[in-house]
Amino acid sequence: MEWSGEGYILSVKPHGETSAIVDVFTIDRGRHAGLVRGGRSRRMRPVLQSGNKVSVDWHARLSEHLGNFNIEALDSHAALLMNDRLALTALNSISALIMSAIPERESHPNLYQGYEILLQNLLDPDIWPALYVRFEIALLHALGYGLDFSSCAATGALEDLTHVSPRSGRAVCAEAAEPYLDKLMRLPDFLKGGTGLVEGDIEAGFKLSGYFLTTRIYHPINKDIPDARSRLITELKTVGIL
Repeated sequence: MEWSGEGYILSVKPHGETSAIVDVFTIDRGRHAGLVRGGRSRRMRPVLQSGNKVSVDWHARLSEHLGNFNIEALDSHAALLMNDRLALTALNSISALIMSAIPERESHPNLYQGYEILLQNLLDPDIWPALYVRFEIALLHALGYGLDFSSCAATGALEDLTHVSPRSGRAVCAEAAEPYLDKLMRLPDFLKGGTGLVEGDIEAGFKLSGYFLTTRIYHPINKDIPDARSRLITELKTVGIL
């Protein structure tokens, strides 16, 4: 069994004295693990960094085996993020979410494309926090828990959608939301296709996606949302984005 493709490094774990078990995120094969012999060598360490784009050749005797990777660097994006603490924290959070939520070898091409766009913008803090929230919403959708911001759950209205029901994950218009503001979650405009941001939008977006990730994905499998995401929230608060 064998295949070839491109993907991004998600995780690297030492294996034995010289090798490493590497998870990559690919458009066709999803999250896929393999053994890289010599993966801890001086030559391979710069290549096997989270966020780097690589070419991958995988081969194994049987499809269910871990298999072996031959990996070559295509884009050493991780090196650009090393001196940006906030961007690196975001990258670690993204990788942790994919590793913990996406089943191995399950293809999610739309999520892959969203990941790629987010990664390419991680050095611009004016852009990536909103893209990050959209990525988490896309992750929910990929796992079958898509949120619906297209119309009001109570009235069917298409305009003035201001909140989200934590029960249904559907949007609620301002008029219908008024009596229940203490029970609903704010819906920022950028999640409805808007391009502008107002104060509190990013914070509202993180609360919204975090709530549904926790209640729909992690709690049902008796897990907590990854610590890497909590560290990202702390960093965003420190720099005043949240």
